Amino acid sequence: MKIYLFDLVPYGEQFKDRTYKEHFQAWQLMEDLGFDGVGFNEHRTTPHGLMNSPNMMIAAASQRTKKLKFFVMGHLLPMHNPLRIAEETAMADQLSDGRVIVGLARGAPREYHVFSMPVNEARERFEESHDIIMKAWTQETFSHEGKYWSFKDLSIWPKPFQQPHPPIWIPVTGSKETLDWAADRNYPIVLPEFARGIIEDVIGYYAKALGRKGHKAQPDNMMLFADAFVAESQAKAVEEFGPYYCYFQNMLFGHGNAMALSRLGSARNPSSYDYIRPENKALLAGDRVKTGVFTMDDVKKRVAERTAWGSPKEVIERIIDEAEHAGVNNMLLNVNLGAMPHEMFMEQIRRFGEEVLPALQAHNVKRVRPAEMVGA
Repeated sequence: MKIYLFDLVPYGEQFKDRTYKEHFQAWQLMEDLGFDGVGFNEHRTTPHGLMNSPNMMIAAASQRTKKLKFFVMGHLLPMHNPLRIAEETAMADQLSDGRVIVGLARGAPREYHVFSMPVNEARERFEESHDIIMKAWTQETFSHEGKYWSFKDLSIWPKPFQQPHPPIWIPVTGSKETLDWAADRNYPIVLPEFARGIIEDVIGYYAKALGRKGHKAQPDNMMLFADAFVAESQAKAVEEFGPYYCYFQNMLFGHGNAMALSRLGSARNPSSYDYIRPENKALLAGDRVKTGVFTMDDVKKRVAERTAWGSPKEVIERIIDEAEHAGVNNMLLNVNLGAMPHEMFMEQIRRFGEEVLPALQAHNVKRVRPAEMVGA
């Protein structure tokens, strides 16, 4: 399996600034220990991630590393001029000698409020921007006349280092429109840490959508996002990581999101999830929205149900079990949800890299079991 560590690049405790330099040190350690890459995202006006410009981070970090891949999760296409995303990503790919992996996303409801943009335009804007970026990367000269953007006889310089373009992955929350769109283009997908029944439904639907286009679901073309923490035992992991987990849910993630949900509502359209089996629909709401009231009891419940927290042996077994169940050969693991002291973050990277990583990288998932369940 390929193993990436996710870094939210969060503010410190009580919203005190945390330096980017600390995160570059963490990423250098990831490279030294042999992780396949680091994942990070773009979010706006929130303290749970100081990642306003992923390409700027790649430009800086690429000069401090030599092998580590940079997995953007992902560029918020509706909020930006697509020509600029195409140009800056090509620059980042050149600066890193081809270590950029491009995730493309639509963004959270809060971000549409930030940019005074109607949420109902999100999908159209996303798809049009994607088409422009692909033209810019793959055509010597391109033109585009669309609903939101117009370009005529343009060429971008430089072109990406990776040809014809960097790998593109699509983070999904399970809507069938996004799964169909990704499957039409044979794009790999990244799934959140859903409950097992939802993982089966989402990957099963995606596998069927791929099949309709003559493609096949492959473990190498799917990635699962998961929480992990290495300690002496599961109880010790809860004791050490639990308070930071609660702090993220109640303060970092909750800051701004609760307002957006109350003002804008969820962007989730129930008809987009009508393929989910009835017994799994109640699980879609998840427990991350319990901002402000997330407790250590919630942490213990979540650890018991799905997270890979515990001794090295427990973490290895849990991650491999989750990967085999989903049929994915890529894992994006979060060992620091925010406000964790820098020294603790570095020690967690070190423990994971030395005691867990070799066993995971030696494992190879060969079957997509959810696809087999639906006959895809």
